[in-house]
Amino acid sequence: MIQFTIPVARDNSIHIQEDELPYFYEHLHRHFETQITWVINGEGTLIVGNYMQPFSSGDIFIIGANQPHVFKSDPSYFDATKNKSIHSLNIFFNPKGFITGLLEFPEMRSIKKFIEISLNGMQVAAENQKVLADYILKVKNSMGGYRLSSFIELLQLMANLKEWKFLSTETFEYAISDTEGLRMNDIYQYTMSNYTEDITLEQIAAVVYLTPQSFCRYFKKHTQKTYTHFLNEVRVNEACKKLMANHFTSISTIAYQVGFNNVVTFNRVFKAIKKKSPRDFVKEYNGKIAS
Repeated sequence: MIQFTIPVARDNSIHIQEDELPYFYEHLHRHFETQITWVINGEGTLIVGNYMQPFSSGDIFIIGANQPHVFKSDPSYFDATKNKSIHSLNIFFNPKGFITGLLEFPEMRSIKKFIEISLNGMQVAAENQKVLADYILKVKNSMGGYRLSSFIELLQLMANLKEWKFLSTETFEYAISDTEGLRMNDIYQYTMSNYTEDITLEQIAAVVYLTPQSFCRYFKKHTQKTYTHFLNEVRVNEACKKLMANHFTSISTIAYQVGFNNVVTFNRVFKAIKKKSPRDFVKEYNGKIAS
């Protein structure tokens, strides 16, 4: 049975989970704990709250407590003939658990503020991935009190960093029931499996047994965006992956591959979502790689 609120083992103050699997857990879910995830190996799409972006090997994220999220592996990971697998290291801790007492000490002021601002999700800047990955490994490899002290060191290092990318723009804490979460999972799963097709409101509404009008109200309520905007985000997200991987012969080819009917619409929607044209996106990405 698929669960939306997933319990995390609580045999320790912080829980370490290392995953080496064919693909990431593919269903939208949440948990009471804040999650620090280092993607050692894997590519796909991350959805956190009302935010979406590609993820790849080396990325490090903080997922706030109770934030609905899913690391959706790229389709190639579900193809057994590709022989691909993912590897991640995760740290879970309850921000309302043991650490609340520690956060009252004046020396913990910056860490307390950092935990508060991380509720909506954050991504580590590329230039800081290596040092944080080393600290995450240190936490994993420590035992007893040494693990706790290493964890506090990791939080202090994170609190000291100035470069962060903030993810979801809304706090979803307790704003969605488990039943609604499972329904949103069905919507996301159908969309991400069929985004290349012409998905009508009648089709997507039928997935969750709603009328088109009721579906539009429901989706807007839980995501603060229309379904059409979300579908366009999925398509643009997939286009970005192809542009970054240099897997295209022309921009128009990508437009049709990700579900747009013409290049003009693709360029307009891409620029509206990414604040730059597809060509400028490629130039900027290649410039970062070169540097």
